[in-house]
Amino acid sequence: MGYEVQTKQNDGDVQLFLQSFKDEARYPDLLEILEVMQTVSGCTPKMWGKDIVGFDSYHYKGKSTEGEWFCIGFSPRKQNISLYIISGFEKEKDLMGRLGKYKKSKSSLYQF
Repeated sequence: MGYEVQTKQNDGDVQLFLQSFKDEARYPDLLEILEVMQTVSGCTPKMWGKDIVGFDSYHYKGKSTEGEWFCIGFSPRKQNISLYIISGFEKEKDLMGRLGKYKKSKSSLYQF
């Protein structure tokens, strides 16, 4: 039997989750990201796991896992805000150059 993915869509309250960051300087950024992703995706935000806000979903099948995953999303991590987007964003060099300081992985973008 393969590995079971722990991060799954759930019925958590997105607004309540984001309210927990209300006293932080990045709170307005979180609300802006929420609005932009909701507008771009046309989907209602859902909680994925305990700390990821995701929009829409798709079915995937990997070598050792299979399941559902969000198409785009974000998470207020301890040091930064992580944006999760469909891989291929590295091709948008002009747009990426406007972000300022960032690092990326296969499908995650971290802005400093």
